[in-house]
Order: sequence, then structure tokens, then C-alpha cells
Amino acid sequence: MLGKLANGIADDFLTSMYLATRAPVLVAPAMNSNMLAHPSVQRNLARLAEQGVYFVEPGEGYLACGWTGKGRLAEPAEIVAASRRLLQPDGRLAGRSVLVTAGPTCEDLDTVRYLSNRSTGRMGFAVAAEALARGARVRLVVGPTPVEPPAGAEVTRVRSAREMHDAVMACAGDVDAVVMAAAVADYAPAAGAQAGKIRKSPGALTIRFERTPDILAELGRRRAAGELPVLIGFAAETADLVSRAREKLRAKQVDLVVANDVTQPDRGFAVDTNAATLVAADGEEDVPLGTKRALAAVILDRIESLIHAPVTT
Repeated sequence: MLGKLANGIADDFLTSMYLATRAPVLVAPAMNSNMLAHPSVQRNLARLAEQGVYFVEPGEGYLACGWTGKGRLAEPAEIVAASRRLLQPDGRLAGRSVLVTAGPTCEDLDTVRYLSNRSTGRMGFAVAAEALARGARVRLVVGPTPVEPPAGAEVTRVRSAREMHDAVMACAGDVDAVVMAAAVADYAPAAGAQAGKIRKSPGALTIRFERTPDILAELGRRRAAGELPVLIGFAAETADLVSRAREKLRAKQVDLVVANDVTQPDRGFAVDTNAATLVAADGEEDVPLGTKRALAAVILDRIESLIHAPVTT
């Protein structure tokens, strides 16, 4: 089929439609690994790309022929997401790039134990999905979580706060907005993870911790008086919600802090709903309880307005 499309052979309904249509064309190839790597197939793929055809890359895994390798049909969710991006009219974030962090970090104590938190990444994934729907290129830095990230995002998986810091700093310089939705550990063992397992012994165990890099504060310092990237922070609090979020806004030099009360069972960690107060320099906005995707839409509205705000002198 790829050979027919690439060479204009129209001997059935599908290939005839390909020559006749002026609609965008999306192809999700799937085949044996050796077939995919064959020079003839690679030439056909390159020719189709030159003709403006879009592709959903095949995945790796168990193939219908019994082999294991690259050539597996992309997951349906990936194909649907690619189709939506192709068909939707350009949004206000078309041509823009958004960096999102999501999930927890894990600070290893030894080869068995680690220090972490209850974040699952759902809020960050909702922000990433909303940004993708608006036409943005999304880079997603994800801590350990069993929840699958949205299809279409460029995913970098990390484990520790240090790894998340390095991944964010590697690409924060060429994005239009950064949304720090991850729950990054504030402390890690000062001596690093102990080799082997810490053995149980009589009496107390003392481990000295040190502060991890403050990613959002460093982004704020790097940007200084610059306009981009727009910086969005999150504050998961158990008391004094607005005052603590406003202090974070000032100390970290960011544009907006999304503050939520994680003591409530229907918001915060491991649920699909959330409510928050958006704290900015010019005031607060309460977002009532709803889906995390609905809250993400409000956050993206703010990002759009900040990106497109007129320059003042």
C-alpha cells in the first residue's frame, strides 16, 4: 500500500481516493521489522513525507508475524490524537511550545526504599492534553507513575528531583511556557542512596537530608525581567492556601501559582477532580470543583493571555 501511494498507482478505491483528495493524509504503518527497514519501504516513506503525508510512528513489541521489534501498529489513542491535531483548526497555541512536569519524584534511601509522595501525574497530564488540543508542541517531564501520559506529548521519564531539574533545564530555554505541576521532593539523602539494603538494628536510625534543586525558583531567576517563558507553579497546601501561594509567587518570580487544598478527598492526589485558587500579582481567581481537564483549560487560558499580552515599556 505504501508503494502504491508513493508511486501514484491507483487500482482500488483507497489509492484512487488518495490521488483525488486534497484533505490531509495520515498514515499509521505496521509491518514486519525487516520489511520496515528495507530500503524500498524507507524510500516510499520518504517520498510520501515529501508529498505532505503525515505519519504515526509504529511502536515496538510483539508483531503479528510472531517477531518482536519495531513495526507494531500505533495504539488507537495515539492515532486518534494525531488525527485530532491534524484536523483541528489552528489554535492560539499553534506554533508554541509548552513544557509540563508531572508526577512525583523518588529519592532513593537504599536499593529497596525511597522517599516520595502521593502525586500520580494526573493534573500535569491534563494540562499537557489541553495544550496539545490547542495546537502546542508539548514536552512532558514525568516522574514515576503508572498513569499513561497523553498521546502526542514528547515524554522524558525521570526518577529523582535532580534528574527532573536537569531534564527541565535542558529544554526550558526554547519554550513559551513552563507548567511545573510535578510534586518534586524538597529533600534528598545528603550522602545519596546507600549501597545495598539498610539493615534493621536496635535504636533509632538517623539519615541526614539536604535540599534538592528548586527548579521553579531557578527558572524565575534565569528569566529575570524577560517576558518568556511564562512560568506557572503549583502549591499543594494543607493550610493558609492563598497566603502561602502568594509568597511562592513572589519568592520564585513566576506569573501564576495554582493553589489547591490537598486535605479535601475530592481534589489533589489520585483523583480525577480538582478545585484551585489561581494566584497572580493582580489578584486571585477561584476555580470551583470540576475535572482536572476543566482546571487545565482555565490554566491554558491564562497562559494564552500572557503569551499574547502586548509588550509594555
